[in-house]
Amino acid sequence: MHTASTRHLHTMPFGPLVLADDNVLFRLWAPSANSVNLCLENQGTHASYSMDTLPGGWFQKQIACVKQNALYRFHIDSNLLVPDPASRAQFDDIHGPSIVIDPADFPWHDDEWHGKPWEETIIYEIHTGTFSPEGTFAGITKQLHYLAELGVTAIELMPVADFPGTRNWGYDGALLFAPDRSYGSPNELKQLVQAAHGMGIMVFLDVVYNHFGPEGNYLHVYAGKAFFTQKHQTPWGAAINFSGRHSRTVRDFFIHNALYWLEEYRFDGLRLDAVHAIFDESEPHILEEIAASVRAGPGKTRQIHLMLENDNNQSRYLCRDQNGVPNHYVSQWNDDLHHACHVLLTGEKAGYYADYADEPLNHLGRCLTEGFAYQGEPSRYRHHVSRGEKSSHLPPQAFLSFLQNHDQVGNRALGERLTTLTAEPLLHIAAALTLLAPSPPLLFMGEEFGATTPFLFFCNFGEELIAQVTEGRRQEFAEFPEFSDPEAQAAIPDPQAIDTYHRSCLNWLEKECRKGHRFSTLYRKLLTLRHDNIVPRLAGTQGGKASYQTIEGRALRVAWILGDGSLLQVVVNFTVKSIDNHPPLSGERFYADSWSAQYPVGQHVVPAQSIAWFLDK
Repeated sequence: MHTASTRHLHTMPFGPLVLADDNVLFRLWAPSANSVNLCLENQGTHASYSMDTLPGGWFQKQIACVKQNALYRFHIDSNLLVPDPASRAQFDDIHGPSIVIDPADFPWHDDEWHGKPWEETIIYEIHTGTFSPEGTFAGITKQLHYLAELGVTAIELMPVADFPGTRNWGYDGALLFAPDRSYGSPNELKQLVQAAHGMGIMVFLDVVYNHFGPEGNYLHVYAGKAFFTQKHQTPWGAAINFSGRHSRTVRDFFIHNALYWLEEYRFDGLRLDAVHAIFDESEPHILEEIAASVRAGPGKTRQIHLMLENDNNQSRYLCRDQNGVPNHYVSQWNDDLHHACHVLLTGEKAGYYADYADEPLNHLGRCLTEGFAYQGEPSRYRHHVSRGEKSSHLPPQAFLSFLQNHDQVGNRALGERLTTLTAEPLLHIAAALTLLAPSPPLLFMGEEFGATTPFLFFCNFGEELIAQVTEGRRQEFAEFPEFSDPEAQAAIPDPQAIDTYHRSCLNWLEKECRKGHRFSTLYRKLLTLRHDNIVPRLAGTQGGKASYQTIEGRALRVAWILGDGSLLQVVVNFTVKSIDNHPPLSGERFYADSWSAQYPVGQHVVPAQSIAWFLDK
């Protein structure tokens, strides 16, 4: 083995530590276990070593002459063989042996890469298994040239931590340090990151710190009372123990996981999933401690960007210092903006869309100018409980905008994309709105060529969970009128079926059809305009410098003062009726789209189903 390089090795108290001369130190935190044996498996031979007991529930054993890719497991109380919870790679899915990986084995050549400013961010969200024909890290690497030419500056991978079976969204991860082997090896993931950096593309990773998947989490066996708490419940069971007894080790587990992906794989940032399901009553909050650890670690030499998904709309985590630098997190996925747009585009009012159905234009205007639509107002969908915190003081860079993402498509019973739910003219208008507004945009894979393939919920659990998952998925939608009867519920695709997965894979032939060309041409044009007109002016943009107004209840007019003092304005009309005698907007019109006819030269008319952008320098 090579001597570990501190430059691209994250040293942590978990997992095997590769030392000099093929020595490896194996460690496990198992406070509920009485004894732990290390079991090495190599070419049909097995060796068992009693691990030394240390204070605080730790077990360790140093072994000489351990070869690269050696297989190992832990034998708990002479009863159960388990993988390493900090395994860097698995030999045969989550229940099998872990693999000894020397991180210094990968030859990095991107030391000149220090990241990109957040203002340049245009994200393309990818599910590794369904994006490319190969369904692997290598398959994404092959498509990097296409993504660079499209104009995106970052790709975001849905979670890759080892999950049960061969197909999953990734949010059922059980071994949080091991890339799932169905996607490729650790080195192939590093090759993807390095290749992206070589093309000027950042790579972000979605991570899940609020729960483990329902299969393969053996922490319950040997650390259950320490790692989890019954004091709080999540949709997935007992919450993770971030503030009770033994919580220091639990907190360190997740802090080191974040640092591991950023340092060992050189990711440019992380998106923390559903942090509203993280319960922590200590100071500092685990979210703050993770952010501080990143800032004091890899963030000292590279531009690292941390993002949140937070249904609670807690603006406290997005605050900036006096120089405009984020104190904790750079941005949050803005579900409010998506929901307002979705209501305007589709007319849907069920579920959480009910909160936006009364005045969707006003909700959209508030999102574009102040961030959140809900800043403490009662939510009808949440039984009139107040939701959110004041966000108007934050800059638009603190909110990530999107028309589609894995959640908003995949959490529908039939996984429909907007291309099958609304008319193409409205999609063109909405794309022009989100891609040219100051907030950084996110595209969901295939959106740029008008993909119609669904993105369904799919998984590949073991026999014990198959029926439960299938029935649970159907019951989830039983309260919706269109799925109230058993026949309609039976039509919901079975998450366990291989066909459900195959139907969710992108059909790249759609890119070559006439409609695909229309969408591709539009998205390339809009991203070019963003790079040329918007991005250079975003640095220094402050909160409280934007305003909006509705026009006859049918159109929306928005204005922002950007960081260089220029005035950016847009007027958009989603309806089929034009508006006359509209007061003109100042500046140069750098983009206009009217589906029914050419946008008029004069600025006093807002055509039906149209959008126009103006920039006053």
